[in-house]
Amino acid sequence: MAESENAAPRPEVAAPRPKAAMRRPKVAVLPGDGVGPEVLDAALPVVEALGLDWELLFGEIGWTCWQRDGEPVPADTWRLIEDSDAGLLGAVTSKPEQEAQAELAPRLRGAGRVYRSPVVQLRQRLDLYANLRPVVDYRAQPAQFDYVIVRENTEGLYAGFDVAEVRGELWDLVRSHPNAARSGPDGVRVALRLQTDFGTDRILRFAFGLARAQGRSGVVVADKPNILRSSGGRLRERVERVAAEYPELRAEICNVDAVAMRLVTDPAGFGVIVAENVFGDILSDVAAGVAGSIGVAPSGNVGERWSYFEPVHGSAPDIAGRGIANPFGMILAVADLADHLGAQAEAGAARRAVRAVMTRGEQVTADLGGSATTRQSARAVLACLV
Repeated sequence: MAESENAAPRPEVAAPRPKAAMRRPKVAVLPGDGVGPEVLDAALPVVEALGLDWELLFGEIGWTCWQRDGEPVPADTWRLIEDSDAGLLGAVTSKPEQEAQAELAPRLRGAGRVYRSPVVQLRQRLDLYANLRPVVDYRAQPAQFDYVIVRENTEGLYAGFDVAEVRGELWDLVRSHPNAARSGPDGVRVALRLQTDFGTDRILRFAFGLARAQGRSGVVVADKPNILRSSGGRLRERVERVAAEYPELRAEICNVDAVAMRLVTDPAGFGVIVAENVFGDILSDVAAGVAGSIGVAPSGNVGERWSYFEPVHGSAPDIAGRGIANPFGMILAVADLADHLGAQAEAGAARRAVRAVMTRGEQVTADLGGSATTRQSARAVLACLV
């Protein structure tokens, strides 16, 4: 399904957009923790430089909220999200349950609080079913590759059916495995990969619709049907049904490991890739590495009513506070949000500015081979917008 990425520029469409409104868009700004506040603080001047008339509403989220209140997404933040049109997220920290309990305020320990990732909470409570990962070669002009990974956000192995004590019907299901029989119910863990017709059809239509809107030639569905034969067979049925609604697009079902190899050896051969949650997560990070750094990768979490955009790199606590985190992923997340809110020209200007800085190779952070600080890199992008 090779696709030339040096053809005429395609429309810069990030995702389905909310209905047009005359009022200023309200954007929930959630710095989070780790390097999140640093990259967000460096990127927000881009909003003003682009002339984007957004009302910015600031709220709390993340590890500090958990430590203080036993809830990483405060009630005030949920109300702020409800009052906004979309969001920007810096980054949030998640730690294993034992550490989460140990870092709670003393008055909250032993009170039955259970840490739930704020990112998972946002995706599930707000039904942000599509994770959007644009992968662009910003180091070259013209780009050597430019494709999008669409990841189903609400199902798969991340749906939450992760069991450490296997009993009842679930034990009856797995007990025939020789290692389960040797270990017994207390020595077996099971995580279920949930896939539904509703969720599968919805993410497929999102991916095919995106390919059509962006003028791409086809969609690759990444899964493992040669091993996961029952669910893979059902997936093929759903792909064939949805693909028939988009006859001008080529549809291809590929083994996810083969797709991972092609991301490294022939990234220009892709237009849109769609995958279930875990496979999409892994492919996205492989793609970010091929593109130069995970610090350059933006991400969108898209729902019918609300969506938010963030850099992929996470909270990076090992470098937090040092002022060396790459701000480009956050700036490109701002661009994707602008696209989502209908400001395509401004989104394109931000992306061209990032490309200009990256192709020069100056004023870039250490992950890209430079020595610039977060603020210096962000100011270099701003200088290209003046």
